[in-house]
Order: sequence, then C-alpha cells, then structure tokens
Amino acid sequence: MTKTTGLWLAGAFALSASMAAAQDETIKVGVLHSLSGTMAISETTLKDTMLMLIEEQNAKGGLLGKQIEAVVVDPASDWPLFAEKARELLTVSNVDVMFGCWTSVSRKSVLPVIEELNGLLFYPVQYEGEESSRNVFYTGAAPNQQAIPATDYFLEELGVEKFALLGTDYVYPRTTNNILESYLMSKGIPKEDIFVNYTPFGHSDWSKIVADVVALGADGKKVGVISTINGDANIGFYKELAAAGISADDIPVVAFSVGEEELSGLDTSNLVGHLAAWNYFQSADTPANAEFIAKWKAFAGENRVTNDPMEAHVIGFNMWVQAVEKAGTTDVDAVREAMYGLEVPNLTGGVAKMLPNHHLTKPVLIGEIRADGQFDIVSQTEPVAGDAWTDFLPESAVLEADWQNLDCGMYNTQTKTCVQIKSNY
Repeated sequence: MTKTTGLWLAGAFALSASMAAAQDETIKVGVLHSLSGTMAISETTLKDTMLMLIEEQNAKGGLLGKQIEAVVVDPASDWPLFAEKARELLTVSNVDVMFGCWTSVSRKSVLPVIEELNGLLFYPVQYEGEESSRNVFYTGAAPNQQAIPATDYFLEELGVEKFALLGTDYVYPRTTNNILESYLMSKGIPKEDIFVNYTPFGHSDWSKIVADVVALGADGKKVGVISTINGDANIGFYKELAAAGISADDIPVVAFSVGEEELSGLDTSNLVGHLAAWNYFQSADTPANAEFIAKWKAFAGENRVTNDPMEAHVIGFNMWVQAVEKAGTTDVDAVREAMYGLEVPNLTGGVAKMLPNHHLTKPVLIGEIRADGQFDIVSQTEPVAGDAWTDFLPESAVLEADWQNLDCGMYNTQTKTCVQIKSNY
C-alpha cells in the first residue's frame, strides 16, 4: 500500500466515523401520516401535533442529552406505501420510534415490517381491536372504549330499536360492525333490524344509502346510525342527511371517526345534535386541556382545532419520553419493558395508564355536535381498560394479551397456551 493510499483510506474511515457520529447526535422520531389523498383531512393535523410535541421537548433540553429530530414521510393514503415508508424510516433514516397511521389497513400494512425489523409504532386512532403486537402501543380506543359504550347510549338513553351500521370498506369498520352485530343481538335486537352497508374510500353519492336508512324506520321504530365512515366521504354523507331533511331527532348518528377536525370543513348548522364517541373533545373543561389548546393555537394557528387522536399522540409521546428516560436508552426492547404501568395525565382529567396488553385506560365521552363545530359532552365514564380481544366474538372471548408477564399477545385462557402468529396482511 502506498503512503498516499493509506492516507486516503484513513481519511475515508475518519469521514465515515464522523458521519456515524453525526447520525447519533439526534434521536430520530419517524412521523408516518398521510399528507395527501383521502385521509389527509384527518392525518395532516397529527403530523403537525408531532412536530409541536418534538419542538416542545427539545425546548426542555431534548432527551438523554440529545435533540429529537422529526423524520416526516407522506404515505399518501396509499396502504402498501405505508409499509414502504415504514421500512425506509427504519432502515434508511434509522428512526428510534414511529408515530403514525390512521386507518387499520395502513397499520396492518406496516405491522409485518416493524415486527420483522423490531421497530416501535405508537398508533393513535380508535380501532377494531382483535390485535396485540409486541411492536405496537395502541393509544387510541379499543371497541370497549368507544363502539360498545356508544351503542349502549343509543339503546339506553335514546331508545334506538333499529340500527344502520354504515362504514368505509376496510378492516376497521367490518370488524367493528361484526362485534356490534353480535353485541346488539345479545341485547335482543333481531338481525333483520340491523342494516349494514360499506362504501369505498372517498365515496360521494349517498342518496340511495340515506334513503335505505330512512326506509328502515318505515314501521315507526326508532332508527339510529352507527358510522364508521372514514376520511372525506363523511362530507358527502352529512350533506345528504341535511338535504334529505333528517335531523338528529329523526335519526341520530353516532360517529367514531368524525371529530373537530373533520367538522371544521363542514356547514354544521344542520348537524346539531348528531353524536360522536371519543375519549377526548376540545370542549373538555380542564386546566390541562386549556393549556394544550393554547399551545396548539400558538403553534398551528388560531383557527386550528384539537381532537381525540391528537390527545392520543400527546399521551403516547409523553409515555415514550418517560420510558426512554427510565430505560436510559432508545433501544426498542428496553423501552417496551419500561412502558408497562407508566401513567401520564390525559387532557380530560385523570391519568392514562399503559397496560400489559399495550392498550391504555381511557374515559369514554359522548358528544353532541354544536352549530360551531364543537361538541357538548353529554356522557363521560370513568377510565376504561382497553381490551385487545373482544368479549363479543366467541373466538376472541377466550384470548388475552399480556406482553409483560406472559410475553404473548394471544394467550388462550382455556388451553393455557400462547398462539404466536406472524402478521401476513
């Protein structure tokens, strides 16, 4: 080897070491939310929420003596692209954690990637349950923290006798409605009094479906709509309700994917009294929420609203920060072990606690839509422990998830065995 070659190699190694050191100077957080396409109406706000939380944490001195760097990608409401972007975040950007996804089909797309690469995802949106991954913390609501209590409200408070289950055609609405059909029949509602309909993402012609819902009540029985419609299809649905002259007194709608952000793009004057079920509303009257709203408006603009998945990101991010500090590292396995039992304040009062099944304790809130696009909270429960496996499907009722003590997401309580399955969505 010549002296010149030796010097060049030494310089190359030094540059490589310098670049590696530079990569280690920040803690990287992947932000995996659609900024274009049909789900941008809901997900762009969650990207902005993460940027605000990271900026706030950096102002406090960062984490483990380092600044946090947000790595933002746009999966563009394209479900296979979610998997590609997740792999890019983990293998190219080398992020330490990811916060993202909205639809369950996007999460299902990401799941095999993060399990293969041992990544970590915080998922902030209500979902259908029937899942518990070692690599995901579910900070949104499970069905027993949203869908079941909302159905109880229809049955017990509004006297609904017939149900229209309207959803976008993908895994979350279909699984949720399977659970709700079983639950309603257990409550004495005949199958023929349950109307189920699915439409594609971005669906816009709602006239026939709304007419079918109206016809369901031709015998005089009280009809209610349980909506798992996602994204911008909600705009057309609510416009058609108003055009048909249907008020909340006539046929109440309770939505699981419509919050303040979605309503900010609608004329809500004709939607007054319709409902949504979440674990948070901007109208929650607590000091913590008032402080959060003020921070958000200062960061994003006076006209921007807050919503439930934003609070889920707040809880998830604060828990992750606590777990990293507790573990003294961003190593995924160490952080996961540090997560169990952590408690952070939620914005509606009380605390959220991380359970061994990777779900949270959360209060359930029912809100009535106001003319200003906000919600009057008409019902609020004590914190409910999220259930990964529903009690209302026979094959799931025997399962439990416990990653802390059993190291298993599908433990069969009858056979006392763990069913470990690989995601293949």
